[in-house]
Amino acid sequence: MRPVAPAGRYANQLPEQVERLIISTRKDKPHWGARKIREVLVRKLAGDVRIPAQSTEHAVLDRHGLVSRARKRRRAHKAEGTPLSAGLAPNDLWAADFKGEFKLGNRQYCYPLTVTDHASRFLLSCEAFDSTKEKPVMEAFLALFKERGLPSAIRTDNGLPFASPNGLYNLSKLSVWWLRLGIGIERIKPGHPQQNGRHERMHLTLKKEATRPAGMNSLQQQAKFDAFVREFNEERPHEALAMKTPAEVYRPSSRHYRGLPDLDYPFHDRDALVTACGRICMHRKKINVSTVLAGQKLGIKEVEEGIWLISFMSYDLGYIDLEQRTLQTIDNPFGTRL
Repeated sequence: MRPVAPAGRYANQLPEQVERLIISTRKDKPHWGARKIREVLVRKLAGDVRIPAQSTEHAVLDRHGLVSRARKRRRAHKAEGTPLSAGLAPNDLWAADFKGEFKLGNRQYCYPLTVTDHASRFLLSCEAFDSTKEKPVMEAFLALFKERGLPSAIRTDNGLPFASPNGLYNLSKLSVWWLRLGIGIERIKPGHPQQNGRHERMHLTLKKEATRPAGMNSLQQQAKFDAFVREFNEERPHEALAMKTPAEVYRPSSRHYRGLPDLDYPFHDRDALVTACGRICMHRKKINVSTVLAGQKLGIKEVEEGIWLISFMSYDLGYIDLEQRTLQTIDNPFGTRL
């Protein structure tokens, strides 16, 4: 039998023999919790493998529907995409992307951030940036939310700054901010740009009409983008819109931007603020969570002796125990709720 993975790895990365023993013990003793099951593992496997922490065992039971609060979840700890909505009405769904970078006349690179409304094809924004850094992108979306209101969901690929390969559940600070605003996050499958096909077709037109030739500098290029946006929205008839222009179909969202709502956890035992280094403090011990949640308030609820459920908004992130001092993740709770 191969050794158990070090503390901090995911429950679905345990050796199969260990996971089967956890499951079979729970089915044989349905009222036993993770602590008693762990003692069974200690007695049966002592000296052969490293015994997983209680929170790891509880996450295994949760994932197999063997704890009372378990519910169906999508299994994803890497970029695998999420369920995609139809986006039938304006502001049901926006699409955002960075069109491929290109060089300006001054030899500097331009990274165009584009945002469209899925239903109306309305080009909400096309901004010339000199990088894909998160802060200016958040500022651009803030201006857009103030002008157009909030969409129900935003669809992107799995790249920065929309997602983070090293973030908890591939979250980034940008996507966490969207969630706080009540905006669902949708991610296309890696290598499947057709899942954002309408947005990609707009990119082809944008590339042909607004980047060839490119502007001499970012200001000139932004002027070209602004002219393209006006023509695309207000002059160009669209066959999919019965030859109407996007501006004739689009309307601002009825969900106005009013800043971040307060977070409250009335069904949890307590709450905790994530520090700048991505930790929460419990019983004078520091528990690693994720830096993408820095500054966010989490809900904490003891679901079994020594096992705490950690939640962000209505999303359950996983379990912790004080022995392991890290968050034991479960299946990815984020994405469109159908």
